[in-house]
Amino acid sequence: MRHFACYVAMGDSSTEGLVDPDGCGGYRGWSRRLAGRIADVQGELLYANFGVRGLTTREILDQQLEPAVSMQPDLVTLFSGTNDVLRQRFDPVSIRSDVEAMQRTFIEKGARVLTFTLPDLTPLMPLARCIAPRIRALNAAVCAAAAHTGATLLDFASYPVTTDPRLWHADRIHANALGHERIAHALASALDLPGADETWKRDLPPRLAPTLGSRLEAEIQWMQRYLFPWVGESVRARFRRRNGQVRRPLLEKLQSAA
Repeated sequence: MRHFACYVAMGDSSTEGLVDPDGCGGYRGWSRRLAGRIADVQGELLYANFGVRGLTTREILDQQLEPAVSMQPDLVTLFSGTNDVLRQRFDPVSIRSDVEAMQRTFIEKGARVLTFTLPDLTPLMPLARCIAPRIRALNAAVCAAAAHTGATLLDFASYPVTTDPRLWHADRIHANALGHERIAHALASALDLPGADETWKRDLPPRLAPTLGSRLEAEIQWMQRYLFPWVGESVRARFRRRNGQVRRPLLEKLQSAA
């Protein structure tokens, strides 16, 4: 495998690590898990996470690209799009252009760039059927960008296990700890890290199918607990972003746990 000196993660709440608590009041997430695996293999690694919840692809480009480039990473993960498909205006052509621009910037500087597609969320929440065409268009844009730049693409949307509810938080938008571990395992496999393999693609053990009544009850509880509050919070979050609250992470040295 290639030796990496500096890994920078760019993206939205998925990259930030929601909702995979680290036990210290923050979040771990797949990017931190991946960084830890690399550090264990190499002995150490410089790592920075630019992930900020709620950002669109264009906002990631505008807010994260320049400071990320300044860190001179030789490994970059870039994942975005969830917030794009949820906005009133959705432009896959612009998304492809922005993703391609970010990928090319790093690849031309010699960095390895990894990205992945977003699974169709319909198996997790029936309401997602309304945005399924947007998700397919988003994935097509990301795939086209990666094919053009040479970025490494993992097509998570092609594997049924990626929408197993047991890999997702109760909000049905974010991966849980087990889901973040699967993503990290998949990325480690793409990097040919020792100990990484293709088992991340395997389905989880079978479970009893829920009854119709329990499914209906679960839908009502989800709407009351997550959907309605999320709609109101989204408006407030957009207002806060317009006021410029964006984090600027520092490089952190991770060392082998051995």
